[in-house]
Amino acid sequence: MRITNLKLEHEKELTRVSASVNWEDCDQPVREIYIETDKKFAEDISCNPHAFLVGCIIPAMHFGEKRIQLKAEICPGLREGLKTVMALIKNWSGGTYRPLDIETRISSAVYRSNGQRRAGMFLSGGIDSLATLRVNKMNFPEQHPGSIKDCLLIHGFDIGGVIKRGMKYHVFERAKAAMSLVAEDANVTLIPVYTNIRHLCDERDLWLNKFFGAVLAAVAHTFDSRLSLVYVASSYDIPNLGPCGSHPLLDPEYSSFDLRIKHTDLALSRLDKLNIVANWDAAFQNFRVCLANVKDRLNCGKCEKCVRTMTELVSIGALHKTSAFVENDVSPELFSGFDITIRHRAPFYEAMLPLLKERGRDDLVQTIKGMLEK
Repeated sequence: MRITNLKLEHEKELTRVSASVNWEDCDQPVREIYIETDKKFAEDISCNPHAFLVGCIIPAMHFGEKRIQLKAEICPGLREGLKTVMALIKNWSGGTYRPLDIETRISSAVYRSNGQRRAGMFLSGGIDSLATLRVNKMNFPEQHPGSIKDCLLIHGFDIGGVIKRGMKYHVFERAKAAMSLVAEDANVTLIPVYTNIRHLCDERDLWLNKFFGAVLAAVAHTFDSRLSLVYVASSYDIPNLGPCGSHPLLDPEYSSFDLRIKHTDLALSRLDKLNIVANWDAAFQNFRVCLANVKDRLNCGKCEKCVRTMTELVSIGALHKTSAFVENDVSPELFSGFDITIRHRAPFYEAMLPLLKERGRDDLVQTIKGMLEK
């Protein structure tokens, strides 16, 4: 793979950084990948070669490329980190994914040495990221360099990330409106970002199990003139860690000496996070866990993520207190449309059972136990 033609362009409403991806050992077409943001943040985004190297390395491994070449200077710390990433992906894949050669020049200096940069995070609107923001604001004084000041909301993940589902900009606008209320309450700046890097390989398993953390990191690197530290909310707590596209062994390895990436809140269980969000009204009325992107609703109330979250809220006595769901209760029939054991979900359901039992919801307890035992 050769990454070429890096450029920054100012359009009427957006500022874009982009690069061409040229495949060498497979029959994939040449692609232009981009990261862009609203013009009000034009001075904060740069055509950082780190972004494109990080964003391309997992697809390059997936399609069997022998090298990744980028004629630019790369931080030696990032280069070493990517070797660790490739070794971990090789291990997770049982040797199917093989490390490739990284052909770049090595930088001899740290370019973002000024002290004016700040901390940011990725805010999807889900429980994980909202809990991270709340915990940070509760524990870090505003003047501390670790206090989050910016939240990056990305189009090109669950919204606009799957080619066959379309770009769905209207859904992103709805999510942006909801998260704007959260950002205002938390006293942070919401920065909308648009990227098509996921489209390099539109395979769901690759995305979820190996790739999405790299795209988060790629976006972070384009904002390293504004940010020195970026938090990535954990998807799982320590007892339930397994291979995942965002992982505490992966995400920090995408850092450079200009930008630190931190995978955070591993000590918090899913129910811990839910209780934190349930006690923050601005977030609790506007959270978005659903991937269905249905019309006129933040959450569809029918998919596995929705039903699981609704059931967790029933277990802590809070479902009826949020307007993020239209539903005020959960029936066993809602579980008939999906498998609750996919992607390490079983521990989340197991954790609910004692709480549901205490609330007299034997109907849900028996339903969940029956599905877990299949």
